[in-house]
Amino acid sequence: MKLVIYVMNDIQLLDRFLKRLKERGIRGATIINSTGMGRKLASMEDSIALFGGLKALFDSSRSESNVILMASEDDHVAVIYDTIHEVAGDLSKPNSGIVFTVPLDNVEGYKK
Repeated sequence: MKLVIYVMNDIQLLDRFLKRLKERGIRGATIINSTGMGRKLASMEDSIALFGGLKALFDSSRSESNVILMASEDDHVAVIYDTIHEVAGDLSKPNSGIVFTVPLDNVEGYKK
């Protein structure tokens, strides 16, 4: 079993992503609103002098991300990744998000 952790930078994609997961039989995710370190540093007044161009780098309308946590059977991980790529596109592009997995042991309460 794996925990899929997906940081979705474009929160407007959330509804479409969840709908696609459901269509593919993936059920169950926890969604947490988040702010990245770079964006937080850029918003701090006393850090602007220290981090000069950092504020300009993050000057956009996006202030939040979604962290989506999904406990998944190993054979569903590829389906989740395919869905992420379909909805969000190429994650190697700047500001597109990140996804990774960690192994899960001793899981209780997981509903198949």
